[in-house]
Amino acid sequence: MDVLRTKSIEQSLADTEDPEFQLRRKLSAIDLTVFGIGVIIGAGIFTLTGKAAADFAGPGVVFSFVLAGICCGLAALCYAEFASTVPVSGSAYTFSYATLGELVAWIIGWDLVLELMLGASVVAQGWSTYFVTLLDEIGLGWPESIGPVDAAHFSWGHVNVPALLLVVALTALVAVGIKESLRVNLVLVGIKLFIVLFVIIAGLFYITGSNYHPFVPPRSGAVDSSGLAQPLIQWAFGLAPQTYGVLGIISAASVVFFAYIGFDVVATTAEEARNPQRDLPRGILGSLAICTVLYVAVALVITGMVRYDKIDTQAALASAFRDVGRDGFATLIAAGAVAGLTTVVMTLIIGAIRVLFAMSRDSLLPHNFGRTSPRSGTPVRITLTVGALVAVVAAFTPIEKLEEMVNIGTLTAFALVSIAVPVLRRTRPELERPFRVPFNPWLPILAALICVYLAINLSLETWLRFVVWMIIGFVIYFSYGYRRSRVGRGRVATTNT
Repeated sequence: MDVLRTKSIEQSLADTEDPEFQLRRKLSAIDLTVFGIGVIIGAGIFTLTGKAAADFAGPGVVFSFVLAGICCGLAALCYAEFASTVPVSGSAYTFSYATLGELVAWIIGWDLVLELMLGASVVAQGWSTYFVTLLDEIGLGWPESIGPVDAAHFSWGHVNVPALLLVVALTALVAVGIKESLRVNLVLVGIKLFIVLFVIIAGLFYITGSNYHPFVPPRSGAVDSSGLAQPLIQWAFGLAPQTYGVLGIISAASVVFFAYIGFDVVATTAEEARNPQRDLPRGILGSLAICTVLYVAVALVITGMVRYDKIDTQAALASAFRDVGRDGFATLIAAGAVAGLTTVVMTLIIGAIRVLFAMSRDSLLPHNFGRTSPRSGTPVRITLTVGALVAVVAAFTPIEKLEEMVNIGTLTAFALVSIAVPVLRRTRPELERPFRVPFNPWLPILAALICVYLAINLSLETWLRFVVWMIIGFVIYFSYGYRRSRVGRGRVATTNT
């Protein structure tokens, strides 16, 4: 049973010219950068910064963001090399198919579907909370019986109507066309960046220097966790996450790393870029760099406005401005979150569609499922299916406890893409690489090790759920995908690993 058969780079590129599975090349470097910023900057900039500072690192969370940005940047370099070498939809799935084999590609694709679809559902629920908050701030309100509720008060039969309406509207927009979606994304990202910059600049006038002392609070011990809630690394090796001090900064980096998740979605649109060899690396690395600067600036403002041990971890920025008598800014922050999370949900939906499109074109999923519409140039069947699933999960389920599942799927993909870079360098040294990761193979190996380290800091509960998800994926692959695969049936050019 040859589960490690690979699909040649040449065939992957040739598939992009199939008229029944052809996406339209409309995206520029600016489009791709905005696309990346749109998905990276979400609720994290409004809440995660304060939580990481209060619970782990104090003002030293600035170093945590820099450290996480560097770690994420290593993976981004690997994505940039692959995306410029193999500018085909599917991101890590396509890259892995060409290097590590079909089974690994399936695992990556299945991971990405988990990351993107569940991520869109989680963020849609978060969007509904900010949306209702914004309505309250401007005096309109929303009926509690059909609004968002937390997991503790959830009951089956409850419908989160705002989340449902958001996903339905975005699915319709994405089905119309990628360029139209990106125009809306551009406007919303502009609003989001304006509000974030406004908050940063306004916050500078309320910074108190004494709040920065000590900039790195003295170490105060381990985070209390046990049972299935404890990290895998703690269960296996007894290494518990630390609070404050240098180790606290590292622990906070593990937390804020997930604020950067999303740049990889840029790679899923490789087939729709006008000049992918030039523009994809710019879009991936540019969006990551811009977001790192903004995260550091927000961290400096929030820890300067409020002493780290008094930060409200649920609504850090809004509470900080209320504390200095600027209640009106809370309305702006809520508006920024609504605009910001809208772009995140839309981008994650687009990413999930493009991964399933690539898997369908390879017949690992039903082949006709991925056919594109002659009118819109988008895979409408997949779009409607993804939209329906995301809407159902966002509207009818309590998924707060599943948020870490997004992270484990992402980190698995990051690690395997990083490993695939030196593999492809060895197996296909003659390929033209418009962008090359420096210090190969050491830098990609370092990126993979960092991703593995961050993954084992996730809870045992998350790992168990991940195993269940992967078992479901293996059942689908061996019962359908392995037998139907275009590579397996000899319908495409292949190489064997």
